[in-house]
Amino acid sequence: MSDSTGFQNQTVRTKVRDEKERRDLMNRLKRIEGQVRGLERMLDEDVCCPDILTQASAVTAAMNGFCRTLLRNHLHTCVTDDIRAGKDEAVDELMVILKKLMK
Repeated sequence: MSDSTGFQNQTVRTKVRDEKERRDLMNRLKRIEGQVRGLERMLDEDVCCPDILTQASAVTAAMNGFCRTLLRNHLHTCVTDDIRAGKDEAVDELMVILKKLMK
């Protein structure tokens, strides 16, 4: 059963981000959102497949960039803080995340 956020009966963890990090991540997402809207317009306008695929590739690259930035921030803050505090399970959690990113 999921709630209105789409989470499957999970506790949502939070992280306080500094304003620069939040702004950078939000700006990246807004650009990606614009690229996805561009894909929708291209489909509506019957643009040829190679052009749509090129745009879709740009969206994928932008999402990968977002994930790299978020992962870098996560490593520099959450993971290092947890390891310093003796919470070795942070490494296991990181490995799960990396496995998902490398699909």
